[in-house]
Amino acid sequence: MSATPTSASLVSALIQHYDTSVLPLWTGAGWHAAMRLPYEALSAADGKPLPVSRYRAMACARQLYVFSRDARDAAHAEVLFDSLRRVFADPRGGWYYSVDATGAPLDDSKDLYTHAFVVFACAAYFRQSGNAAALGVMRETVDLIEDRFAVADGAGGLYRASLAADLRAGDDTVLQNPMMHLTEAYLAAHAATGDDAYATRLARLADAMLRTFVDTATGCIAELPLGSADNRIEPGHQFEWYSLVSMGRPLFGDSPLVASLDRAYAFACRHGVAAQTQGVHAALDLHGDRTSVKDGTQRIWAQTEYARALALRDDAAAREALGLWLVQFPRRFLHARGWMECLAADGSVLRAEMPSTTPYHLATAYEALRERVS
Repeated sequence: MSATPTSASLVSALIQHYDTSVLPLWTGAGWHAAMRLPYEALSAADGKPLPVSRYRAMACARQLYVFSRDARDAAHAEVLFDSLRRVFADPRGGWYYSVDATGAPLDDSKDLYTHAFVVFACAAYFRQSGNAAALGVMRETVDLIEDRFAVADGAGGLYRASLAADLRAGDDTVLQNPMMHLTEAYLAAHAATGDDAYATRLARLADAMLRTFVDTATGCIAELPLGSADNRIEPGHQFEWYSLVSMGRPLFGDSPLVASLDRAYAFACRHGVAAQTQGVHAALDLHGDRTSVKDGTQRIWAQTEYARALALRDDAAAREALGLWLVQFPRRFLHARGWMECLAADGSVLRAEMPSTTPYHLATAYEALRERVS
């Protein structure tokens, strides 16, 4: 969108809110100084940490990404990187899913989602800091992903969603969401290293997504492999995939996934967004030629992915929608102390607590918005 005084000022207000209200939570009340970890979530009522039952490696990695974006946060990023290795690295290889309140392993299974975020965060931290240890951790985790999570299905490009604690494969179950975040991770790894091996992996992954998850009628990427029972389409993930592939366009070249995601973006805009509020529904159900809302919950991450996708486009419809979003989103989801995590379609609050994982979504959207209006 062409920058206007209104759009530029609204984006500036979002970024100011992030810098003055959101980020300080995670070096203040949201930071457990003794554990040297972010709490999982803060209460909406008083901004204090919710009772601790676990800490997740993925949450630590997302916070590492968030604090690797600005050199002024370098000291805190270094602490997060050290804590990621100290607390969550399994001596047997890979990363624990979670530890308990004392830091002892709680869930020592291995999931692709977590490992993808370790790669993503370490790539970002390396680019900001030049810390060679981060590059080493990133590469070791990539090697493990390729060695243990990759499914030997002939065509290649699919990755198991999870492994046992000892890294053995229980089955070849694949899911959309970890595949998407592995795409994000490999894009970040390529940006950090320039290694064309990541481009090769991304090309295979794109082909695998097309044959396994893409609904040919709509171009949308389903959450489960095609033909699975109780499958669904999440509009937020269509926007997220669209953004990732758009930002990495040179690496995807003439992959049919590019055109498919153009269709998925349009489908999600048409069926997954409430026109008056610009609120993004959680999930859609497909019934042949008919589409219905399967889950009308509006989660904040889906709203930010919608904004990022709109910011990456340059057509009249996207500019108009983004102008409306810039007014509606802060009014509905933000407040002086932070944000609301989930709203119902009518605007009532379903979840008001503030998870430590959400600033990552805000950051990626706001970066795209800042570039669009600059």
